[in-house]
Amino acid sequence: MTIRESLELYEKEYLSPYATLSMNSKGRLRWEEVCDIRPVFQRDRDRIIHSKSFRRLKDKTQVFLTPEGDHYRTRLTHTLEVSQNARTIAKALRLNEDLAEAIALGHDLGHTPFGHAGERALNRICPMGFEHNVQSVRTVDILEKSGIGLNLTIEVRDGILNHQTSGKPSTLEGKIVRYSDKIAYIHHDMDDAIRGGILTEDDVPKDITSVVGETTGERLDHFIHDLVTNSQGKNEIAMSPPVEEAMKKLRKFMFERVYTNPNAKGEELKAEQLMETLYEYYMLHTEVLPREYQRMMYDGECKEQVVCDYVGAMTDRFAIAKYEEIYIPKCWHG
Repeated sequence: MTIRESLELYEKEYLSPYATLSMNSKGRLRWEEVCDIRPVFQRDRDRIIHSKSFRRLKDKTQVFLTPEGDHYRTRLTHTLEVSQNARTIAKALRLNEDLAEAIALGHDLGHTPFGHAGERALNRICPMGFEHNVQSVRTVDILEKSGIGLNLTIEVRDGILNHQTSGKPSTLEGKIVRYSDKIAYIHHDMDDAIRGGILTEDDVPKDITSVVGETTGERLDHFIHDLVTNSQGKNEIAMSPPVEEAMKKLRKFMFERVYTNPNAKGEELKAEQLMETLYEYYMLHTEVLPREYQRMMYDGECKEQVVCDYVGAMTDRFAIAKYEEIYIPKCWHG
C-alpha cells in the first residue's frame, strides 16, 4: 500500500460521512498518473502554492491602494487568512482539510491589480466582461504554466468558481471557503480601517456588537465558533440565524463606511482609468505582449480576451510601471 492509499484510507475511516473523500474525487480535466505520496487535493494545494499567480498576490491590493505601512493586508495575506479560517472549520467538522485549503488558496488567483477597482474597470471595458472568480478558474485551467494550466480537480475548481456570496459550491468544503472568505475580509478590512483611522471600534452599531462581540478579534472568534457549532453533524454549512443576520449587517456597515468611503477609496478612479488605458494600449499594440499571450491569439483566442488576461494578471506595481513606461516621458541621458 502506498502512502497516498494509506492517507485515503485514513480519510475514509476518520472523516465525517459528509466529507469529500480524496479517493472519490471526480478527477481532473486531463488524466494523469496519481502521486504515490499525496492525495489529489493535497497535490492541488501544492500546485497552487508553487504557481506564479499565487506569488503575484503579494503585490495586489486587498482594500487600501498601495498603503503606507507594513501591516495592511494584501491579496496574499487575505488569502492566507481565508485559508486559516477554512482549515480551522474543516478540521473541527472532520471535513476534508486539504480540499478546503486548496480552494481557499486558489480562490483569488484571477484577481486584478488594485482590488475591485481593477475588476470594475475590466468588467466595464472588456466585451466579455470580467469576474475574478471566473478568471481564477481560467487562470488555473489555461493561463498558468504557459498555457498548460495546473489541471486541478473538479472539486477544487468548483469551490474556486463558487466562492462568492452568490455561489453554490457542490461540496461542504467549498461552502466553508465561501463563508471563510466573508469572515476574513470583514475581520481584516475592519482591522485595517481602524489602523488607518477610518473607523473606531465604537463606530460599530450596538445591535451587531451585542450579538457577535465588541472587538474584531471577538467577532472573528464568534463567527467561526457559531459556524462550527451550527454545522456539526449536518450535511450543510450554516450559521445560526442571529449570527448570520449580524454578519450581514456588519458587511453592510463595511460597505457604507469603508468600501465606499471617499477617504479610503479616493484613488480608485485613477486606478480604474489606468487599467482602462493599459487595456486600450495593448489592444492597439498586441505585438508587444509577451510571447505566450501572442501564442494564445495564434491558437484562436480572441484579442480582447488575451489582453484582458494580460492586464488582469498584473500586480499593482507592474501595472503602474508599465503605465509609466508607456506614457510618462523619460529624462534624456545623452
